[in-house]
Order: sequence, then C-alpha cells, then structure tokens
Amino acid sequence: MDNWDEFLAPYKQAVEELKVKLRGIRKQFAIEDDRSPIEFVTGRVKPVPSILDKMNAKKIPMERIHCDMQDIAGLRMMCQFVDDIKNVVEILRKRNDFKIIEEKDYISHKKPSGYRSYHMVVEYPVQTIHGEKKLLAEIQIRTLAMNFWATIEHSLNYKYNGDFPEEIQTRLQRAAEAAFRLDEEMSLIREEIQEAQLFFTKKKE
Repeated sequence: MDNWDEFLAPYKQAVEELKVKLRGIRKQFAIEDDRSPIEFVTGRVKPVPSILDKMNAKKIPMERIHCDMQDIAGLRMMCQFVDDIKNVVEILRKRNDFKIIEEKDYISHKKPSGYRSYHMVVEYPVQTIHGEKKLLAEIQIRTLAMNFWATIEHSLNYKYNGDFPEEIQTRLQRAAEAAFRLDEEMSLIREEIQEAQLFFTKKKE
C-alpha cells in the first residue's frame, strides 16, 4: 500500500457519519420521552499495524482487504440489557441508509473463548469527490458487561498473541459466564432499574 491515509480516508468518513446516525437513534427516543435501548455508541478505524497483522494471520492479499476484511470500519453500540440488543437489531434492519450483508449472533452462540456480542456487517455508501464509494463496516452490539469482558480479553490477546496460558483461558471463560449471569440477573429486575433511572432523571431535571 503506497498511501494508507488515502485508502483509510473514506473509512474514517464512514465511521464519523455512522456514529452521528446511530447516536441519533438515542436522541430520537429522548425527544419522544421514551427510554432508549442504546447507552452509547463508539467507533474507530482499525490501525494500520492491526490491519497488517490480520492480513498475515488470515492470508488476505492487499488487493482484497476492502472486501475480505469486514471490520476496518468498526462501530460499537452499548446496551444495558440483553433484550435491548434485540430491539437495536430490529431498528437497524429497518434502515435504508446501509445494506446488511451479514449477521452473526454470538450471544445465542457464544465463541469457545466465552465471547458474546451481536455483529452486523453492513455495506455503507460514502460520498467522495470521486463519486460514491461503498465500504464494509462492522457494527457490534453488546451489553456493558459483555463489553467489559471483551475489552479485557482483547488486551490479553495482544499480550499472549492469542496463545493464552491454560489458567488465564479458564479464568477468562469463568469471567465470561459471570458477566452473562450478571446480565441475566439485571434483566430480572429490569423494571425496577428503569423506574429508578426514570425517577433519578426527573429529579435531576
């Protein structure tokens, strides 16, 4: 790649535009005085060293990274409850400003590591000075507990280069189950939590 800045520019534009649009969903719920299933939205463009590492690991040739690497542009949507994830997925399915290419449910079918999240790969059209350019972006939808576990696991994965010591692997799997049990317990008292949050919000206002 001769010019990574030029290659990644439309991906950066896509992330910024999608962050505004996805955060707009939360604002629309607020305008209608309704509870949003979205806590917050983040986004990033994969750094060049990470792109190169993934290319080598998955044997992706340079000329195919635009179609074989689906997460160069990445968005994360955080939810309080597992049921919120289902609501967010349905909202995204109804949109017509991007095309859903693939969905992966790692909540119902967790990864062997214990990882849970819902992934959507979308094709998003970016308007450039040279015309429209369609890019792939990955949207990950997860609870705060899932995100905490995934962030820790991601850091350890870099430290051990994916080859975790057995004890660390076992503890990570236990932690993943503990995080999921936390989500389940919070779901059981969801109404009480939401009533308390509504009371707090109104009192603050």
